[in-house]
Amino acid sequence: MDDEAREVLAKMEMPRRAINFVPAQAGEILKLGHIICRVMEDGSRTDNRIGSAEFTVPAGTAGPPAHWHEMHDETFLVTQGTIRFHAPDGQIIDAKTGDYVTVPIRAPHTFSNPFDVEAKFFNTYTPAFYIDYFKILAEVSKSDEKMSKEKNLEIMARFATMPAKEMLEETKK
Repeated sequence: MDDEAREVLAKMEMPRRAINFVPAQAGEILKLGHIICRVMEDGSRTDNRIGSAEFTVPAGTAGPPAHWHEMHDETFLVTQGTIRFHAPDGQIIDAKTGDYVTVPIRAPHTFSNPFDVEAKFFNTYTPAFYIDYFKILAEVSKSDEKMSKEKNLEIMARFATMPAKEMLEETKK
């Protein structure tokens, strides 16, 4: 590093931007039919760069319709139980507590909990705008006992999320 760069760094003030703390029982709670979503970061404190939520998925849950995202990446960290991830051509991954799944843009996927115990996962979105999908889905699902495939697909379309038609056909069989 040259002297000029050292001088600039020496004069630079340390930023005082706040960090965010979400206690274990805090966060915005959304009901997506029978699935519970606890929003932990909606992007408002990260300039929309990252959003995150925790999901509680009851035993025997089919999950959302198969889809892919055109504008955001997702990650899943299973924190309780087992979540089954579905990918094209019948690929199945049973992710157990501590397992981590990354779903990049344009990777068709869905998840389910076909097992006998409740499962949980921590989910991130980059950028964070996809958190609004869950907020809208919760609003239109207030009276639903189970998550609605039709409502899911309609609202997903508003967030550059496309139905994985071949995978949807496979699940009908």
